[in-house]
Amino acid sequence: MEASQVIKLVQRLTEMRTGIGFDVHQLKEGRPLIVGGVHIPHPLGLLGHSDADVLVHAVMDALLGAAKLADIGVHFPDSDPQWKDANSLHLASAVAKLVERTGWEIVNIDALVVAQRPKLSPHFKSMAANIAQALGIEAQRVSVKATTTERLGFCGQEEGVAALASALLRARLQDQEER
Repeated sequence: MEASQVIKLVQRLTEMRTGIGFDVHQLKEGRPLIVGGVHIPHPLGLLGHSDADVLVHAVMDALLGAAKLADIGVHFPDSDPQWKDANSLHLASAVAKLVERTGWEIVNIDALVVAQRPKLSPHFKSMAANIAQALGIEAQRVSVKATTTERLGFCGQEEGVAALASALLRARLQDQEER
């Protein structure tokens, strides 16, 4: 192997990318509250075309952004009836496969839910496990946490729930096309 090939291989093996995802959904009566694939008892649920899992949507957008693959609206548009009431964890599995097919592996996910109520901390472990399983990675690679906005803004007034996520990807070992 020539020196230039070795250098290119080392660069490829050490290549990493980060992505950021954000999502928000309105709280409404008559909808289930599903966050991180966990059904949480609450009088209000999240409104959306799919199951409106704000946490999983933010994670998907972080992964797609890191892999430079647009966003979930491109892959799962709300104008397409096939995604009506879709399980977001199933969509996340499809995103993980797409990310892998384009030459990337997931190093870790760090996610934050912004909600005044209900208290989400009792569900963090289950949320992380659900997301990890959907993505095909170990649960210790997924961090889930939450915060309130001290009753400020739409989250603080319990009008909606928001989520932010970051994803770290590294290049997979096999040779891939230039991105």
